[in-house]
Amino acid sequence: MIRVAIVGTGSIAHAHVQAYLNFPERCEIVALVDIVPEKAQRMKEKYGLNADVYDDHLKILDRTDIDLVDVCTPPYVHASISINSLRADKNVVCEKPMAASLEECDAMLRARDESGRKLSIIAQNRFRQPIADLKAVLDSGLAGPVRSAQVDSFWWRGHCYYDLWWRGTWEKEGGGCTLNHAVHHIDMLCWMMGLPEKVTSILANVAHDNAEVEDLSASILQYPGALAQLTASVVHHGEEQQLVFQCEKAKIAAPFAVYASSSMGNGFPTRNETLEKEIADYAAALPRMKWHGHDGQIENVLTAIETDAPVAIAGEDGRRTIELITAIYKAGTIGQTVTLPLQKDDPFYTVEGIMKSVPHFYEKTVSAAELSGAITLGSSYQK
Repeated sequence: MIRVAIVGTGSIAHAHVQAYLNFPERCEIVALVDIVPEKAQRMKEKYGLNADVYDDHLKILDRTDIDLVDVCTPPYVHASISINSLRADKNVVCEKPMAASLEECDAMLRARDESGRKLSIIAQNRFRQPIADLKAVLDSGLAGPVRSAQVDSFWWRGHCYYDLWWRGTWEKEGGGCTLNHAVHHIDMLCWMMGLPEKVTSILANVAHDNAEVEDLSASILQYPGALAQLTASVVHHGEEQQLVFQCEKAKIAAPFAVYASSSMGNGFPTRNETLEKEIADYAAALPRMKWHGHDGQIENVLTAIETDAPVAIAGEDGRRTIELITAIYKAGTIGQTVTLPLQKDDPFYTVEGIMKSVPHFYEKTVSAAELSGAITLGSSYQK
């Protein structure tokens, strides 16, 4: 039985709790931690948990019965809580984004390696069938190498979204929509194509004058033989999120779409329905997932602990995503193209360096303790 502590009991923590409750024979939530313990108590009562409530994660570190610490706090303390937990000989699941800087990511990886424990960074969209299928089709080579990618991380958030106390500040949230929303799509892009060689970006805040951070960014990413365009937004009505890969032989996308063209003698296109069917049949024959989203990633972490196997989404994956996001922030701040990888002497390697450099579009005007209402987790990538 794997015993779990949840640190941070805000909105996203509910998805984690619900995931663990799918596996009552394999795990048990034994501790809930929140700097507002009344929130943790409400969570305990809502789900009928047999868990102790704490107001500080330091108070659970000497509990030898806790095997896994699940970090669901605001981003600015992801690194410190994860590092403390790893050093206390506990496995860690950490919500996205992994940390507020590459320096913090590297410290988390060192703590993992020194402790011998497991560290998994939440990127639950890899556990969605259309995304897994898209990755498999790309890897199959049926469509040929990628020539152009379009990543639309389109979200919509009202003005009051940034009234929550930790949102909308570089210090607490670590960034805006690029870090905290497009992190999902940037992880998927890096999973499928790796890091680009160069990044050019523009940052803006066009609709949220109660936040320091950007609510819209547009980036061009340069890969060997390919370009990718990435838009991160919380001003797009409809939240029509997609990943589109224009490959040598065909277009493939999530939500699933395939279109293949062949050249006529004059260079104009004619549709290649034979290849389209081959790609569609290949995707349809891929293994089906039993567990999806957070459920799938939590199940993977439980299995990794039980069998001493690697986790599917490791700290290196989380760091790679943060590296690209950091490059976007640097490029958008200095108004120049940025070359990857970023080095340790780069001002943007540390939180302090980022804080000294990034623009403050507006100043935060409200600091609400809580916001009511349900949250949404983005597209399922189903048609």
